[in-house]
Amino acid sequence: MLDIRFVRENPDAVKENIKKKFQDEKLPLVDEVIELDAKARAAITEASELRAQRNALSKEVGKLMGQAKKDPGKLAEAEAIKDKVKAQAERLAELEAQEAELNEKVREIMLRIPQMIDPSVPIGPDDSHNVEVERFGEAKVPDFEIPYHTEIMESFNGIDLDSARRVAGNGFYYLMGDIARLHEAVLARARDFMIDKGFTYVIPPFMIHGAVVEGVMSFPEMDAMMYKIEGEDLYLIGTSEHSMIGRFKDQILDGEQLPQTLTSYSPCFRKEKGAHGLEERGVYRIHQFEKQEMIVVCKPEESMDWYEKLWQYSVELFRSFNIPVRQLECCSGDLADLKVKSCDIEAWSPRQRKYFEVCSCSNLGDAQARRLKIRYRGEDGKLYLAHTLNNTCVAPPRMLIAFLENNLNADGTVDIPESLRPYMGGKEKLIPSKNQ
Repeated sequence: MLDIRFVRENPDAVKENIKKKFQDEKLPLVDEVIELDAKARAAITEASELRAQRNALSKEVGKLMGQAKKDPGKLAEAEAIKDKVKAQAERLAELEAQEAELNEKVREIMLRIPQMIDPSVPIGPDDSHNVEVERFGEAKVPDFEIPYHTEIMESFNGIDLDSARRVAGNGFYYLMGDIARLHEAVLARARDFMIDKGFTYVIPPFMIHGAVVEGVMSFPEMDAMMYKIEGEDLYLIGTSEHSMIGRFKDQILDGEQLPQTLTSYSPCFRKEKGAHGLEERGVYRIHQFEKQEMIVVCKPEESMDWYEKLWQYSVELFRSFNIPVRQLECCSGDLADLKVKSCDIEAWSPRQRKYFEVCSCSNLGDAQARRLKIRYRGEDGKLYLAHTLNNTCVAPPRMLIAFLENNLNADGTVDIPESLRPYMGGKEKLIPSKNQ
């Protein structure tokens, strides 16, 4: 969400930014919000003038009423001024109602105008124009056939999709045995990895109020993702970022305590609207999963440095699992409206012989902070909006697809990387049930 003063003073830049995001249908919003803002400010000015006049006239009435004891003619003057004050009060009430209505319209439009993207963001209409930046690890294709990920899991008696469909429908799963243990081991390793980086571990609320939802995401994202609790002002979170950023709502932070670096665990709930392709069966695109997240709240001058650190943490963690990855810079048309800059970390799938998304790192600038009034006090005593960033640390079970494929052997066993062995009871391999 932009500052209305910035829009007022830089309308051409705001329109150019909208064009870069290929949202030309929003261009009229800029002139519309500037016009509404002008009317709102005019109403505020007139109301202020009326309040000043009313105060002056009220004092005059008091003075005349005091003089009326000696000069009865002053009483008539006082009554005339009272009538004027009453008329001004009625006009003031109209202006205050008009001001509230106009400000709400301005706010609604401002929520739809996208954040200014960073100059380094590549320009393109959709994710097909995202740009590969760098690869980490050798993307190998083994000389044996790799089964679909659910088949690998089934070989360990590790998944039951049929029962999940009967219990909850499509998009849910039961994980069991060594696969369930591996799932939790990955989360535990990610937790400790981030703690070792100096992040504070947090388990947040898994439901949030509508005002927080509005503060952390755009309306299209909200409609596509969020489940609402019927009859209550509560939504199930789609990622712990939502409640983690919401924690700072309406807060004035001590600048000396920034940055806040947090890593949060949560289940995540998503509608996942739209058609699902062949490769999105199994546990790739689901309604419920668990995730370890990275969150940073910092000063504006620090946010780009933290952006670079966060995605690099993802690379380091995935490489410790023997998973080759690449960094993909998101183009302008692929950025959600609140994002200044974003990149995906994609894992190598030797079965598909291509990369697929496992992490998303985003710098949201002051967009969330402005919506939620997250501020900090600088050394000069003034208040400033903080910047917020988030990044997926790890999100099994999707991440397990990459793990199983890249650590699978020809005999059906799966190697356990050294970094995970302490969380798997010292196991070095997973052995299929038929071989036990």
